[in-house]
Amino acid sequence: MQDVILVHGLWVPGAVMRPLAARLERAGFRCRIFDYLGALRPMQEHVERLARLAREVGPAHFVGHSLGGLLLLQLLGRHAEVAAGRIVLLGTPARGCYAGRRIARYPAGRWLLGESEELWREGRAAHWTRREALGVLAGSLPFGLGRLFGRLPGVNDGVVRLEETAIEGMAERVVLPVGHSAMLISARVAAQVCAFLADGKFLAPSH
Repeated sequence: MQDVILVHGLWVPGAVMRPLAARLERAGFRCRIFDYLGALRPMQEHVERLARLAREVGPAHFVGHSLGGLLLLQLLGRHAEVAAGRIVLLGTPARGCYAGRRIARYPAGRWLLGESEELWREGRAAHWTRREALGVLAGSLPFGLGRLFGRLPGVNDGVVRLEETAIEGMAERVVLPVGHSAMLISARVAAQVCAFLADGKFLAPSH
């Protein structure tokens, strides 16, 4: 049985990953959810805790949603010793986040983003240099908290724009008509994650 470590996003508990984890487990994977206080502690502290969990579990696949994907990129970029299988990022703003920067214009917004604020800034180049296959799943249904401050330009999932998910060196990217948070309860998303973890390829999206 193959292990999978799942990492959630900002402002939510690890329990939000349970629906996806349940579907992965029915497909034969064994899941561990990494829980952390996204905005309240330094990101490097979360990365080091995640590294300890990864070493404890041993070789594993990784799935990260939103900020959780950024933690995975930092983990696997800084810790070459962490044994990884395949990696899937869901709605992860690898190149910064327009919605996050817009929220950070306000004092209350900066407080909400907390220690994670620097990860949403513009101009962060995303490069994948490890040999393990990295898959990226992006949403095209603009339904999410990022729209509370106005429309987002271009294709987006309501929080993250499609262009912000691109990572140089990624194996594949698939775009589904799903909103940012709904990714975690979507059967179609779960099927894509299962396919990539099993074979290193996404399914051809149906329309």
